[in-house]
Parts: sequence; C-alpha cells; structure tokens
Amino acid sequence: MCGIVGIVGHTPVAPLIVDALKRLEYRGYDSAGVATIERGELSRRRAEGKLVNLERRLQSEPLDGTIGIGHTRWATHGVPNETNAHPHFSNGVAIVHNGIIENFSELREELVRDGYAFASQTDTEVVAHLVSREMARGASPVEAAHQALKRLKGAFALAIMFKGDEDLIVGARNGPPLAVGHGEGEMFLGSDAIALAPFTNSITYLEDGDWAVVRRNEFSIFDIDGNKVERQRQQSVGTSFLVDKGNHRHFMEKEIHEQPEVISHTLAHYLDFANGVSKPLDLPFDFATIDRLAVSACGTAYLAGLVGKYWFERFARLPVDIDIASEFRYREMPLPKNSAAFFISQSGETADTLASLRYCRQEGLPIGAIVNVRGSTIARESDVTLPTLAGPEIGVASTKAFTCQLSVLAALAVRAASARGTVSADEEKVLVRQLAEAPRYASQVLKLGSQIEKVARELAHYRHVLYLGRDTNFPLAMEGALKLKEISYIHAEGYAAGELKHGPIALIDENMPVIVIAPHDRIFEKTVSNMQEVAARGGKIILITDAKGAAQATVDTMETIVLPDMPEIIAPIVYALPIQMLAYFTAVFMGTDVDQPRNLAKSVTVE
Repeated sequence: MCGIVGIVGHTPVAPLIVDALKRLEYRGYDSAGVATIERGELSRRRAEGKLVNLERRLQSEPLDGTIGIGHTRWATHGVPNETNAHPHFSNGVAIVHNGIIENFSELREELVRDGYAFASQTDTEVVAHLVSREMARGASPVEAAHQALKRLKGAFALAIMFKGDEDLIVGARNGPPLAVGHGEGEMFLGSDAIALAPFTNSITYLEDGDWAVVRRNEFSIFDIDGNKVERQRQQSVGTSFLVDKGNHRHFMEKEIHEQPEVISHTLAHYLDFANGVSKPLDLPFDFATIDRLAVSACGTAYLAGLVGKYWFERFARLPVDIDIASEFRYREMPLPKNSAAFFISQSGETADTLASLRYCRQEGLPIGAIVNVRGSTIARESDVTLPTLAGPEIGVASTKAFTCQLSVLAALAVRAASARGTVSADEEKVLVRQLAEAPRYASQVLKLGSQIEKVARELAHYRHVLYLGRDTNFPLAMEGALKLKEISYIHAEGYAAGELKHGPIALIDENMPVIVIAPHDRIFEKTVSNMQEVAARGGKIILITDAKGAAQATVDTMETIVLPDMPEIIAPIVYALPIQMLAYFTAVFMGTDVDQPRNLAKSVTVE
C-alpha cells in the first residue's frame, strides 16, 4: 500500500521525489520520507503524518543530491511515527519498501544475534540490515542486495541505495508493483506509472521475482537466481499533471459530480447507442457456450460484482459465482473447465484479487479484467482488459470507479444476453436505450444535493446506521454502509431487507436510523412491509425512492429522497449517487478527512 520512488538524475532530486510522492499519496499517508546522497554521504528527512509535513521540513532543511529514494507510508508493522517512517538506514544502506516481509521475526532474531540494533518497529529495517551484513562480509552492493532478496519471504517492492555510489539504485518486486522509467541520462523507479508520468512515459514493469540494477544511462533486470531477463518496454498512459479539485472542497465531491460524464464514456465504449446494440468484444471465450462465470474483487469492487451477478443471471441466464477475493484465493473453489472469470479492481493492483486471478490462470480459465488502470498488473496478466473509463480517482472512498464498474457489468450482461439468445433483438435495443439514459438521470440526482445535505446534518448525530435493500439494492445497501464507515467513521451495516426479521431488527430503536433503498419495482411492496416493521419499533426511516414509491410508502419517514422514475436496469447505477452524497455530506459535518480517511489506502497491495 505504500508508495515508493527512486531517481538517478542530473539535478537535485529531492523536490522531484516529493512531487512524485504526491501522486502516490493515495497509497498511504501515515508518514513520508526522502533520502539522497550528498557528497558521498546518505542524508534523509522524514516526517510523521501527511506529505505536507515532509514538504515543510524540506523547506527548512533542504536536501542536495542527484540520486534519491522516497516513500509515503501505510503502516503495517509499527505505529505511524517518524522513527518508523522510511527510508531506513543501516551502515551506508538506505531502503524504502512497500509490502510485508512475512519472515521478518525470524530474520530480526538472526540479525540481533549478529549484533545489529533495530531503531524501528518495522519489518523493512530487517532488509536494510541484511544488505548491510552482506556488504560487511565483502559483497558488492549489487551482490549484497541479491543475497538479501533471496532470504525474503512475503510481498514486497523495494528500492535500495548505497553510500558512496551516486549512480546506483537496486529495485525489486515480489507482489506489489514496481516500474522502471526511462529518461535521457536519468532513470526512475516508481510504484506505478502515475508517479513517473511527469518525468517519462517510457516504462518497463518488473514482474514478480524480478530485481533491477538502475543507473543513469543503463539498467538491467534479473530473476531471483541472478539470470538476466528481458521485459517489454512500453508507453505509459499515466497523466503527467496533478489532478486538482477544481472548485470542489474535496476530490470525493468532484468525483461524485464527474459521474454523469464518465458513466457516459464507459457505456459508449461498450454499447452502440445509434443502432441499439452491444458492441462486439474480443473475448477469450464465447458467452453463448460457457456454463458459469466466476467473479472476484475486494471492497466496493466486490459490491459492483454482486450487482453484476443479478444482471448476468436475470438477463443472460448465466450462473455467477462471486467471492470476496481474500476468500476466493483460499477456499479452493472448483472451477468447471467450461467457465470464465472476471476480476474487478480500480487500481488493477489489489493483492488478493491478483492472487485469485492467478489461481484461475492455473485452473486454465479464460480471464477478463475490469480495471481503471490499463497498464496495471491485473490488466497485463488477463486475457482481455475491459476498461472502466473513470479517469484518475484520487479520493480513497470509491465513487466514480464504482458506477463505471457497474456500467461495464451492465453492458457485459446485455452482451451476454444477446449472445446466449435470452433476449431478443428488440429487447436488446430497449436495454441499450435504457442504459443510454443513465448519465441523464445521474445529472438529475446531483441536483438533490441540498436536500441530501440536510439529511446528512441529522445523520451526523447518530453512531449507528442500518441500510436495507432488496434485489440489486441489497449490494447498494452494503455499499452505502461501507461509504459511511469509510469516511465518517459511523458504524453502519447493510442488509438484505428480508433478513431484517432474522436478527437485525433487535437493534431497532429511536437511536438507529434506517436508510431504505427502494425504487418502485416489482418487489417494492415487500420492502414497504419491512419499513413498517421498523416504524412499529420507533426506528427513524430515511427512504430513497421515486415518486411512485414515495406516494405508496404509507410509512412516516424522517426524510424521503425522491429520485426520478427510471428503468430497472439503471437503478443501481443512479441510486449509487445519493448514497455516496449522503456519506460525503455526513463526513463533512463530522469534520473527518474525507479524501484520506484514517487507516485506509486507495490501493491495497498487501494481504
């Protein structure tokens, strides 16, 4: 989850490293640090908290040096403070690390016996001492790094720098991503292409087990056995400028308001609106002949997949098995050969999702990746990339990426239904026409901001919230609860409305608001009966529905948020907006850090 940067340049690199780290701060913001080599000696500046604290320190205590490494941290081992901040030093070795060294306790004990003292609580310091010990035994810097790497177990991306050598950074990857950026008389290392975009768009991605020797005018990549390997050099599509908030208070607010546009772009990529058909796709399988579809993801992406399950099974009559990726990878799911698999990830680097993909690869399944970053590891290891055209999402809580994932899944479900003959040509045209309306309805919902803000002001007074929904609104209920938890720190749960009587109803009292997501659809009356059960026990109801639903609810509510009437297939996409806005405004009233909520990171690259 941490972000790492390395530069072997020809001008002072500290300001450039900080600039690159700004593009990686979504990965973690517990602390940050930079190290350079000044006149042959290692120097560093570290600061607890967000990157701005490091910037301030560098203004008062600048660093020289034309070679350097930097890091923004999401804490795994050790509390977030300056002592545990990277880079870590050991006898002329400097190191930054993203990941988890699983055997660090064993290695630490071994190093302590050899007389090495630990200044931090991190697993990273183990690696610095390992390299240092190998050099003390006579190894060259490159040899020492290689010998240390062979001792490590776990997931890691590393950048290592050495006192006295101003033309060398060793990088390594085993799990979390790492890319080499190519310049003129300078070279770069970074956790992703976005970090390197201001410097170069020529990128070589390391593969698992690779380590690289990076100098100003050359680089070499080796496998774990020390054999030189070739990796493809490619042009990155990372944006070279920092995305700004524009006129919005937060990135999350901006990204909520971008949804009509990005939903439109995404749907247009998969649907031919003019002719009312889904566009042909170059898939590694045929929807018409597969028997099952396996879907896996984490967090919000998993909830998008859960909505997709309803669509694929309803429209295409295609059975879908969906799992949280951290469970999928361990439960040894039997996968029939006549199956396909989809993996959903905003970053395309989510560790558990990637591990699940590799499990399916071993089982011989054709694989599609629904990702927002086309050059990501999940995209590269899939048979086909199905992009969500959301653009960079900076807010940690996913908003536009979620609705774009839903848009891709809806379009794919229509494509599958057409291929399998479960909808007629006329029915396909109707579905495509209905999906084309999603951006317009989303724009209308954004106009409800003042009403939703008023509701949020009330919601901010409570510590527990229950979300209810049926059918595709059940995953939305879970997504609403997740959003509220993520950014306001209010405890919330999302339940299938029919499960209310099977336990959660025990929680209902005047201190438990219940948010019900219930457009007037074929099961609306069932949801109304659940609302009556809540009302009978003094629960405060916030109803999100349409005009017909509001008229037929027959229950007193704390607030009713009325959305436009809309086709059933686009309701999950459009109804996602009010639940995002509700969480956003509640967090604003609570005074939390909306874009960078505590303990979270945008890209989860460790288990």
